[in-house]
Amino acid sequence: MYFTDFDFEDEVLDALDAMQFEECTPIQEQTIQPLLDGHDLIGVAQTGTGKTAAYLLPVLNKLCTGAYPEEAINCVIMAPTRELAQQIDRQLEGFTYFMQVSSVAVYGGNDGQRYEQELRGMAKGADIIVATPGRLISHITLGNIDLSKVSFFILDEADRMLDMGFYNDIITIAKQLPKERQTMLFSATMPEEIRRLAANLLTDPVQITLALAKPADGITQQAYICHEGQKPGIIKDIFRNESSERVILFTSRKSKVKEISLMLKKQGLNVGEMHSDLSQSERDEIMFLYKSRKIDIIVATDILARGIDIDDIRIVINYDVPRDCDDYIHRIGRTARAGTKGRAITFVSEEDQPYFKRIEDFIEQDVPKQEIPAELGEAPEYKPIRENKGGAKRQGSRGRGGKGKNGAKPGKPKAPAQQSGEAKPQKKDGEKKIYNRHRRHGKSKNSNKPAADSNKQ
Repeated sequence: MYFTDFDFEDEVLDALDAMQFEECTPIQEQTIQPLLDGHDLIGVAQTGTGKTAAYLLPVLNKLCTGAYPEEAINCVIMAPTRELAQQIDRQLEGFTYFMQVSSVAVYGGNDGQRYEQELRGMAKGADIIVATPGRLISHITLGNIDLSKVSFFILDEADRMLDMGFYNDIITIAKQLPKERQTMLFSATMPEEIRRLAANLLTDPVQITLALAKPADGITQQAYICHEGQKPGIIKDIFRNESSERVILFTSRKSKVKEISLMLKKQGLNVGEMHSDLSQSERDEIMFLYKSRKIDIIVATDILARGIDIDDIRIVINYDVPRDCDDYIHRIGRTARAGTKGRAITFVSEEDQPYFKRIEDFIEQDVPKQEIPAELGEAPEYKPIRENKGGAKRQGSRGRGGKGKNGAKPGKPKAPAQQSGEAKPQKKDGEKKIYNRHRRHGKSKNSNKPAADSNKQ
C-alpha cells in the first residue's frame, strides 16, 4: 500500500515526497486510516517497524486543516527516554518542513538555555509537545504548561515507560487533559499492566497487533557457552584478529557497566559507557564520540536497546543473556539495519543457559555455538534443561518472552521494514512550496515502484 492511497493533505504529501516515503510498512498500513477516522488505537509492534510515522502522519494531517486552536498545545507525545524523545522530534522536523506546525521536545538533563527553550515553546503553545514523563510532571507542578486544549495524546513504547516506573506519572498527566481527545498507545508487548493502562485511558480502541518479529535476516547470530570468568578472554580473542570499531556491548545491570568498561580498557580497547545514571549532556557526549568514531565500543544497559538511530553498527555483544526474549530482539536489532549485515554474539554462562534456550525456542532456530579459545580452559556443556529434585525437567523461570502459565507462546511474524524519517528536505532561498496534488490518489507520475532503500532505516 502507498501513502498516496490515503486522503492526506497536500502539505503531508509534499513532506512524504521530499523524504522519499512511498510504500507503507504493515503497522502504517493498518493504523493510519483508523487514526484518520478519529478512533482511539492500541498498536502492538516492536521498535523499528515505522510506528512513529504511523501516528505522526494522521495527527499532522489533521493539524494542517487549521481546525485546531492556535497558540495552544494540541498534541502530547510521551516517550520513555530522552533519546527516543529526541528521535521523534527529529522526525517531526522532517515531516513539518512544509507545514505551519510547531513542536518542542521536553526532557530532563538539559542546561539552562535548553530549559528556557522548553518554557518558550510551551508558553507560545507549540502544536506538539514530545516529552518524557518525569520532565512533563515537573512542568505541570510548576504551572509552566496548559494542557486543557490537547486533542491528541500518544504513548510511545508504553511497556518501556511502565518498566521504568512511570505508571502513576502517566495517569497524573492524563488527568490534566480534556476527556474528549484521541488517545493512541503503542507498545512492543501487552502485559497485564499495559491492558490496565489502556482501559483507564482509551475509549473503545481499535487494536492492531504485529507480534514481536524475528531477528533480521542480515544478522549472523553466534553464542559462546562459557564460564563467567572466561568472558574477558573471549572478547580479547574476538578482537585479536578483527577491528573493535562500531560495537555495542550490552549488560543487564548498570552496576556491571563500569566493571566491564574498566576490564575492556585494560585490554587496550577504546570504550565508552551508557546507562541511566549519566546526565543528558554526558549521554549526548558519548553518542557524539561514538558517531564520530572517536569511541569504538559502547558498554550499555538496555537504555541503548531502543530509541537510537545508528545504521552502521557491526557487532552487538550480549555480555549476559537478557531474561526476556523481546529484550534480545531489541538488542541485536541495533545491527544489520537499512539492509546491511551484522553480527550478534551472546555469552551464555551456566546460569543463563535456560534463558538462552527459551530465546532459541522463540526465534525458532538454534544459534550456532562457537568454540572458546583453548587457552581459556574447558567450557561447560550446553545443558539448558535440567533435572530438579523431584526428577522433573525444568527450563528456567517464566518471562515475557517465554511460555506463560498456560504454556502458550507468543506469535512470531516476519519483521517489516522501517522508515527513518530523519532526512530533512532541502529548499533553496525564495523557493515556493509546490504541492504534489497529482499524487493524492495514485503513484508519482515518474515512478512505477517505490525507491529501494529510501523507506528503510
